[in-house]
Amino acid sequence: MVNKSIENKTVDIAIIGGGIAGLWTLARLRQAGYQAILFEADHLGCVQSGASQGIIHGGTKYALTGKLTHSSQAIQQMPHRWQDCLDGQGEVDLSQAKKLSEHQYLWSNKSLAAKITGFFASKVMSSRMQHLQKQDYVAPFNQADFSGELYQLDEPVLDIQSVIDAIRQQFSDFIFQAHVKDITELMVNAAQENSESKESYAYQIAFSEQLNNQKSALIANTLILTAGAGNENLLSSLNFSQPKMQRRPLFMPMLKAKQSILPKMYAHCLGASALPKMTITAHHLSADQTVWYLGGEIAEKGVGRTIKEQVQVAKKELQSLMPWMDFSQCQWSALAIDRAEPEMSDGSRPVEPAVFRQNQVITAWPVKLAMAPIMVDKIIDELELAGIEKNSQPLLLSTSVLGAMSMAQTSPLPWEKVKNWL
Repeated sequence: MVNKSIENKTVDIAIIGGGIAGLWTLARLRQAGYQAILFEADHLGCVQSGASQGIIHGGTKYALTGKLTHSSQAIQQMPHRWQDCLDGQGEVDLSQAKKLSEHQYLWSNKSLAAKITGFFASKVMSSRMQHLQKQDYVAPFNQADFSGELYQLDEPVLDIQSVIDAIRQQFSDFIFQAHVKDITELMVNAAQENSESKESYAYQIAFSEQLNNQKSALIANTLILTAGAGNENLLSSLNFSQPKMQRRPLFMPMLKAKQSILPKMYAHCLGASALPKMTITAHHLSADQTVWYLGGEIAEKGVGRTIKEQVQVAKKELQSLMPWMDFSQCQWSALAIDRAEPEMSDGSRPVEPAVFRQNQVITAWPVKLAMAPIMVDKIIDELELAGIEKNSQPLLLSTSVLGAMSMAQTSPLPWEKVKNWL
């Protein structure tokens, strides 16, 4: 059994990693009656979540080859589930979060128009897609020089910082800023021959910080790892060889200018492949400045370039896609991101959230922001399969370890961190 002297430093479920994955997990588990707390080494959403474009996909983007793929089918219900949350009626209360846009837009050039229009007119897609007439075009496509086709997609774009804040404010008493140094697996009970007792474990979490001039550690009965790329080191600390993780990097260009130059825009430029040539989202920077954040093919192919090289490519590509616009007064930068996911044998992108359990450790990657709810469904299934009890003991948040920890705060957004614009 665990030493009696450390029982007052025991928690039921410790979640490690404070992005959307960890926060959504915390909210769902607390509401379900599990005694869970969360640890974040830095700021909430400081890596992949904060670098997201905030797009809540419903699968349409993944069906751009003209057919519904497994990816698009897995994610179809996500806009509806997120909308329920935004309305304050869903599994997580996001009524205080902000939408950047109710819609996304897809635009294509004339050569792709016939194929795209035929597909989007199908019964499968018509419920959330409409082909706009020229009189209904929005900026920056409402110019005479734009000769393509424009479609409105009923899938929202969210202010991710406000989503993180909405969850943080509700569960701030259970969210701590602390860097996990290592984790040790402890055998609590061992299975005995001719006995119904089963092997069970607990996990000693050691932190980098020295709190109250003593070794900072506590015991968790169950661990949930939602730290993105950080899962790799956490699993190594436990001497777990599985699950394996892979990284798929991106290099996201961004440009800023006055709002009169860069209008609000949330759109995908369609190319010949399933990956958009460019995905553009607009974000507020200051009272009179807007940032355009660029994803899609340009971010995929930009890996390995310097910032100056990626900016030059982005300038050329954007001018080619929108020749009627003037970008000469914009300032530019780029952000390198490591997308962390479960390893696929061919290095391809996983099509759905991945959740693994070994003993009483659950490791999870949502794969896409929009699929966080599916990921937590799977986590709860694993907790129930493992027989993890709810409300087994109250959390003693005044213990010498937890009581000395700071509450974790929300991270600034990537463009707010840029010091030198080109």
